Amino acid sequence: MTDHVLAAVDSSGFSTGVCDYAVWAAQRLDAPLAFIHVIDNHPQTSEPDLTGNLGLGTREHLLEKLSDIEEQHAKLAREQGRLLLDDAKQRALHAGIEAPETMQRNGTLVETLVEQENDVRLLVVGKRGETAHQASGHLGSNLERVVREMHRPILMVPKTFTRPETVMMAFDGSKTARKGIEMLAKSPLFNGVTCHVVIVGAETAEHRSQLEWALSTLEDAGHAAEGAIRAGDVEETLRAYKEEHAIDMLVMGAYGHSRIRHLLVGSTTTAMLRKAQLPVLILR
Repeated sequence: MTDHVLAAVDSSGFSTGVCDYAVWAAQRLDAPLAFIHVIDNHPQTSEPDLTGNLGLGTREHLLEKLSDIEEQHAKLAREQGRLLLDDAKQRALHAGIEAPETMQRNGTLVETLVEQENDVRLLVVGKRGETAHQASGHLGSNLERVVREMHRPILMVPKTFTRPETVMMAFDGSKTARKGIEMLAKSPLFNGVTCHVVIVGAETAEHRSQLEWALSTLEDAGHAAEGAIRAGDVEETLRAYKEEHAIDMLVMGAYGHSRIRHLLVGSTTTAMLRKAQLPVLILR
């Protein structure tokens, strides 16, 4: 399958949101939909070795039992994944998707997704995976690594689906940010969706020219477009604008070397991304 929407499901509470946003995206893009479940055979922490001080016979017996337990765990993980994939497929079929594909893979999540990327038009993932602490403010190292290493657009989604009617893109006027506006303008994902463009900085002639270019590019492509130039802290300013205008989705670019990029691919993600109960489309 080529040029498809790929949705990564797991046993976290985000899989319903992943499924519903993936269905929305696939229908908007008129693209095939595939669900993937990855069984990670490389746990982050290893079990302590408790066999060192045991007698030979006892140690061999314990190792056999541990091997049996690992095999049972692997079997359960495969079965759980199969059920997750089947649920996602049935949900997609019910929503009108024809012949959604499912696949189960063994390996690390990031490496497995990167292996798939040549055939991916859009990757849909939950804001936290099943191994992330639900109370944590961080999105998790897996998701941050996916953003760094994937070269396809990534849609990070919350647990509950809301049909996007308004989207907001942070814009800094750079060459790569202009690329993002052009991608936004061309994408059928946002047909009929109002696009907001926000420049964080001083009200200058240069910023005004940049904003006018962005808005005209979107309007020429048939989008309703609004925008603003606001001074202040990047995170706080974007968050305030989002709340004032009831934004349904954030669009950002994870490319170049702009301030916007560093919000996404630094050692931690921004407070806005961690706390926002909104989907975030990361353009590549």
